[in-house]
Order: sequence, then C-alpha cells, then structure tokens
Amino acid sequence: MRLIFGLVLLVGIGLAGFATYMAKTYIEQYQQQLAEERKQRAPAIETVDVMVAGRDLAYGEKLEKDAVLAVAYPKASLPAGIFTEVTSLFPEDAREPREVLRSMVRGEVILTNKVTEPGQPAGISARLADGMRAFAIEVDATSGVSGFLRPGDRVDVYWTGDVGRGNLRTEGNSSGSVTKLIEEAMRLVAVDQSADMDRDEARIARTVTVAASPQQVAALAQAQSTGRLSLSLVGALDRTSSAVIEVDQSRLLGLEAAQAPEPPQMEEERCTVRARRGSEVIVAPVPCTN
Repeated sequence: MRLIFGLVLLVGIGLAGFATYMAKTYIEQYQQQLAEERKQRAPAIETVDVMVAGRDLAYGEKLEKDAVLAVAYPKASLPAGIFTEVTSLFPEDAREPREVLRSMVRGEVILTNKVTEPGQPAGISARLADGMRAFAIEVDATSGVSGFLRPGDRVDVYWTGDVGRGNLRTEGNSSGSVTKLIEEAMRLVAVDQSADMDRDEARIARTVTVAASPQQVAALAQAQSTGRLSLSLVGALDRTSSAVIEVDQSRLLGLEAAQAPEPPQMEEERCTVRARRGSEVIVAPVPCTN
C-alpha cells in the first residue's frame, strides 16, 4: 500500500508540474501576442467637436439650429474656419440667423466661407473682402465666354478701342484700333442677378459683377465708356501673370509701320551785293538784314 501511495504521489506531483509548465508557457505566449498587438495598434487620435450640416443645405437658406450637428473630428486635420461651439455659430445677440453661401450635403463641415455673418443676406456684399467694391461689366455671348461664367470664376479683362490719331501711342507702342489686357484674374461675385456659386448650367449673361479695388473700378469705368470690354476665363489652377499684352492692326496682320518722311532740309540763306568796277562785276557777301 505504501508503495502504491508513493507511486500515486509521484505521478500527481509530475502532472501538477507539467500543468504548471503548460500554463506558464500559455500565459507567456498570450502576453507576447498582446504586446505585439499593442505595438501594431494605431495610437489614440485626439478629436474636437465641430459643427456640421445635419441635412442638405441649399444656397440662400437660413441656417437654423435644428440643421446643425456636433461631431468628433481629428484635431490634427481641422480645416481653417470651423465652428467648434454652437454659440459661435449662433451668437445670442444675433437678431437674424446666418444664410448659406454654398450648398452643403449632410455631414459636411460648416466653414466661415460657406455661411454669412449673422443677419447678413447671401448676396454680393457677403462675398466682398475689405477694401473691395463690386463693378458690373456688360457682356454678351461673345464677350462673356458663351455663358460659361459662374460666380467664383476668375477672368482677364481686355479693352478694345481707338487710342486716337497722330502721334498717340500706347505703352506697347500701338496706335489706332487696339485690343489690350487691362486687368488680370478678376474674381466674379455675380452673374446677372445670381451670386450662387453652385449654378452649373450655361446661361448667356447680360452683365457680370467683379470684385475690384477703387482704382480698378475707375479704370474699368473709363475703359467701358471709351471702348468695348471682353472677358477671358482663367483656369482654376492657373497662377501665372501676363506681361503687357496688346495688339493693333499692324501687329495682327504682320505689317510694319510706315516711317514718316524726313522733313526737307532748309538751305542756309546767303545775302550778297554786287558792285561794278569798270567792266567787271564784283559779288561780295554781306549780313542778311531780314
């Protein structure tokens, strides 16, 4: 009996040791896998609550509180002009709500350039920066780029007119009927009576309104009253600057300007007197009195 008891005890001790070893091995493997998973796991992203559209918003619509939601947004990727609090988007002292300047879909972040100031209508005045003015230019199908202009586009402005006759010439040494680039990359704030930047249909406009400084307004007014203005659409990614561009009839046809004839040279006046000495006549120069 003692022999059997001792044998059972040894077997029990061996099984307990083996179980302990297996448990230790399993725990070590689990901890190792957990550590590797933590290394591969992305670090925690810090977020900030921002105001987004709670439903689709159309141009000119009044922005109400029930149309706005607060969602978590990665702090490292915040765009400029966000609203992080409801009170900043809807000030308590505002008598009228903001209006939508650009249509937004549900979940789109609301930015300062997509809505007006509280109480300000979604018109041309909301799109003018400090110191800028709105100036209307008359256009038609040809001068208005066939109706493909939209608010927010940039255009070059060309003037076509007569610089006069005689010795009058432009900066580029042109004369007569001339077409010249007078303003570059002017931003359109309205087409006809619409300032909606999301309009995508082509429409022949009668007038376009550009944002211009007071000096540019004076230049455009003078140009429009003395000639014809034409617009050229600038590419959305184009940031180049043009030099002096002007074309007259001579440049257009590749003709050389006729050189004016040289004035005739006046001969110097000479005064003489004649005197007779016998049969000989003597001619002597004397100062001219006239």
